[in-house]
This record gives sequence, structure tokens and C-alpha cells, in this order.
Amino acid sequence: MTVSAVSSATASTASAATPAVGASLSYNDFLTLLMAQLKNQDPTHPMDPSQMVTQLATVSEVGQSVQTNASLSTLLTTASLTQAEQLIGQNILSADGKTSGTVLSVNVTSSGSTATLSSGAIVPLTSGVTVGA
Repeated sequence: MTVSAVSSATASTASAATPAVGASLSYNDFLTLLMAQLKNQDPTHPMDPSQMVTQLATVSEVGQSVQTNASLSTLLTTASLTQAEQLIGQNILSADGKTSGTVLSVNVTSSGSTATLSSGAIVPLTSGVTVGA
């Protein structure tokens, strides 16, 4: 019967989506799940129009969040690079007060920034680092 086919398709869609739920859902995952829900709904009990509008509004909100996060990430990267550029040639003192010297280069990564000093020492650029020491 058609209803059992819909049930099995829904079950297979849910099991296929389970690994993605364990991590975090991306915008494309969200759209895929929404389309699977629409495609596999029971024709004798279609989705309520108000639920449909709510889900479409949610899709729009998720899309805006993705764009906002991308813009914020770009802004933060630009700010980090600008700050790193200003440190080159400056004297710094590490947060623990044990290492100081002139900054030759700065390495900016997603896990944090480090400064390489003229002595070859590498200083993590964390809270407490003094510039101009």
C-alpha cells in the first residue's frame, strides 16, 4: 500500500539523517530534511499550511544566520591580521613575564595567534601579553 511505502521512505530518510544530527546540521542538511519531509508526507494528511509557513520562515532564518556567520568570520579574520601587522617590529613581553623580544613575524590560525621573536622564541598572543615592553 502507498501508506507503508511512505512510512518506509520516512524511516530510511530518518536513518540516513542520523549521522548528520550527531554532528551539527548545515544549511544544506536542513533543506534536504525539509524537502524529504514534504516529498514523503501522507497525501491523506498533508502538512498544515501554517506549519509550512513556519518551516519556510525557519529556512529563511537559517540562511540569514549562515550569511551573518560568514560575514562575522571574515571581519574577525581581518581584525586579527590588522592587529598582527601592527605587532611586527614591536617589543613584547609574554603573559608569564619570562620571554621578551622584538616580533619578527606573527602566525594567525583558527586556534590562536603566536609571535616569533628575533631570538627565535615563540610567544602565544594571549591575554596578558605586554606590547612595548
